[in-house]
Amino acid sequence: MSFSEHDTPHMTSALALAREALFLTSPNPRVGCVMVGADGAVLGSGHTQRAGEAHAEVMALRDAQAKNNDVKGATAYVTLEPCSHQGRTGPCCDALIHAGLARVVVAEGDPNPQVAGQGVARLRAAGMQVDVGLLGAEAHELNIGFFKRMTHGTPWVRMKVAASLDGQTALNNGVSQWITSHPARDDGHAWRARACAVLTGIGTVLEDDPQLDVRAVPTPRQPALVVMDSQLETPLNAKLFKPQRPVWIYCALDDMERRQALEAKGAQVVCLPNASGKVDLAAMLQDLGQKQINEVHVEAGHKLNGSLLREGLVDELLTYLAPKLMGQGRGMTNLGPFTTLDDAKALAFHEVTQIGPDLRILARLSR
Repeated sequence: MSFSEHDTPHMTSALALAREALFLTSPNPRVGCVMVGADGAVLGSGHTQRAGEAHAEVMALRDAQAKNNDVKGATAYVTLEPCSHQGRTGPCCDALIHAGLARVVVAEGDPNPQVAGQGVARLRAAGMQVDVGLLGAEAHELNIGFFKRMTHGTPWVRMKVAASLDGQTALNNGVSQWITSHPARDDGHAWRARACAVLTGIGTVLEDDPQLDVRAVPTPRQPALVVMDSQLETPLNAKLFKPQRPVWIYCALDDMERRQALEAKGAQVVCLPNASGKVDLAAMLQDLGQKQINEVHVEAGHKLNGSLLREGLVDELLTYLAPKLMGQGRGMTNLGPFTTLDDAKALAFHEVTQIGPDLRILARLSR
């Protein structure tokens, strides 16, 4: 599909709008829309709101109406295929058709089986020109968890680690605050905020008593918290119960008294044991997918990190490396020991960025 030199700037603007919805729309995708007249003037724009509220196309139409701009014959640039089904909101396709637009430029098709090409087909059947594929990779990155859940039934798993340059996450005595800088910690909170759920293990809860909520950046909602707690050892006075958010505790050994006490604190307890008497991690991710979780942000210790990696359940590592050497300490994972280099987990660097004095490395597991 060929696009004109005028198309890319408008789709870039639509992607910028979608990024404004990064912390807002879950479990729906982050989508932006810009409507442009034949003379190149922007008539209306918007992004998807909270689940159950208006999608990007409707927000752009409302914006144009508020500005007394007629969008008949205009072009809409939208970062994801307009929906064609009745959910908590009406089909965006019908809204665009009713408004009389002439052309729709779509960054990427919607993987939702309820849409999956039907939106494009409906628009074309109504006589609109529909062009698909402009800046699709950028649109995919914004909704990488949504795409994973729609195609595999499980969320995108992002493992966050803060370490020294020689790979230590804590001293042998457990001291870890603070290895990385304030800017890196704030950046980590932004990655927490974009996730649907933060996942940790009972070891981290017992040792650090973390709150694991978003505090360093503004956010309209807190992600859910997921705790791997095989024996239901989570203390009832743990700080994790302070924020207002869903708390899901996955166990392997159900104890009615402990379950009731934790549920009285507002937690939901799910028992999913594997053959080894631990939580079945793959089944846990399937359950989170059914709970419409798109992105899981892991902040755990080396044991749970190692277990997730060994089972092939991690999609990418979000690693902050501080420019310091700590010598002997606690590593990122408890993988190995390996006997050959072929046993190592292969990664591909996706992005390397300096955050304050630290490096942020986004590396994806090679499949």
